[in-house]
Amino acid sequence: MSITVLKPGLLTNIQDLGRTGYQKHGIIVSGAMDSYSLRIANILVGNEENEAAIEITLLGPSLIIEEGTLISITGANLSPTIDGKAVPMYRPIYLRKKSILKFGRCKSGCRAYLAVAGGYKIPKVMESKSTYIRAGIGGFKGRALKKNDVIELNLRSGLSKKIEAYLSSKNLGSAFTYPSWFLERKNCDSDDFIRVIHERQFNEFTWESQENFFNNKFGISTQSDRMGYRLGGNELKLKSQLEMISEPVSFGTIQVPPDGNPIILLADRQTTGGYPKIAKVADVDIHKVVQKKPGEFLKFKEISLEAAERLYIERERYIKNLKVAVSLKI
Repeated sequence: MSITVLKPGLLTNIQDLGRTGYQKHGIIVSGAMDSYSLRIANILVGNEENEAAIEITLLGPSLIIEEGTLISITGANLSPTIDGKAVPMYRPIYLRKKSILKFGRCKSGCRAYLAVAGGYKIPKVMESKSTYIRAGIGGFKGRALKKNDVIELNLRSGLSKKIEAYLSSKNLGSAFTYPSWFLERKNCDSDDFIRVIHERQFNEFTWESQENFFNNKFGISTQSDRMGYRLGGNELKLKSQLEMISEPVSFGTIQVPPDGNPIILLADRQTTGGYPKIAKVADVDIHKVVQKKPGEFLKFKEISLEAAERLYIERERYIKNLKVAVSLKI
């Protein structure tokens, strides 16, 4: 079985949870911007959580999908349709016949994820299928998807076959079927704020900058990309000039270059950074950041490292329970 690209969309590429263990060699991690959505998409079709999915940004593609395929769509709501009929998100969907999956107007969010049972038959580069476009490695030929690309699919797992059998027995007259239940993405708190913890150079910033960081909104620049979100609206200043040796950075690190406008480092971030770091986004809120679009705003809220760890453990427990729930529904 395979998927054929009719229209590629704005930026449509293959991502898994990233290329870990190679940063010491200068190889970036890449991976899904919204790993939370990717993991749920894979759970819905019976895959391992780290299986690759198609990451779709803002303007989605049109795809031909072969009959007998089990898919799921999570993340941003880009108005997906199958043969012109609206298709629900956060559920497994079984296609009985060859169909055209299209994405339309962006109703909410920024990035959607399309998972298929068995995953995409893509060779791994350094133990990952993730695409790093700047270096031309991973994914489908090291690049974003183009018109007429054909992506082969892997063999399905036992759980995937069970889900397919369950859905294929329902609504026999329809071209595609899905269950009445769906998985809900738990946010653990309100979407109003992005929770952050202090980074190593927080106290090197002026008191006014510290106050501005937490009391004002920051706009997301149109110059933002998978490497980082550039923020504007409130310049942050150091108490005095600071000479730094480059240090390791991670997903969600917020560094401040000399112009005073913060940058949130994301999936395609560099391995080290030499700018002062004022804060780091808590892991449980990274998906909220990357689902924001250029032109939208972010507001930060301080939490402790201990609170961030508790939220992370709570979310991991929730994902574990989702996996159990899917297996019990079939």
